[in-house]
Amino acid sequence: MASSSGNSAGSEGGDLQNVMDQRKRKRMLSNRESARRSRMRKQKHLDDLMAQVNQLKRENGQILTSVNVTNQHYVHVEADNSVLRAQMMELTHRLQSLNEILNYINSSAEIAAAGGGGGSCVFGAEEFQHQGFADGFLNNNNPWNNIGGINQHPIMASAEMFDY
Repeated sequence: MASSSGNSAGSEGGDLQNVMDQRKRKRMLSNRESARRSRMRKQKHLDDLMAQVNQLKRENGQILTSVNVTNQHYVHVEADNSVLRAQMMELTHRLQSLNEILNYINSSAEIAAAGGGGGSCVFGAEEFQHQGFADGFLNNNNPWNNIGGINQHPIMASAEMFDY
């Protein structure tokens, strides 16, 4: 009987060992499957991040191209503005000179008409031109003298022109 009770105790120990081994194998398989799913999630996340990096690189390239084009446009506009400012200053200076000439001619004509010349050398616009002092700006055929068929008064530059 001792051997049967030893056998039964041994068989109980063996059954317990088998149950423990089965649980251990089952746990190992479960852990392996869980680890495999985790690796797959990690790989998918990495792939998504790489796709996002590539998309952001493309967008950065497009933005950089746009910035370069805008910068080139800005440089061209600045150059054009610089030329226009120089032209404005030159035309303002010319306008000022022409207004001074017109004022001189008009005041001389007024003095001559009033008889206050007193033998001084004062010319009207035609005399001024005939004496060789005009360079064509006082010429009646000059389109700048008679724009639209009306005599022009001196042109005044506005203060807004100098806000650049």
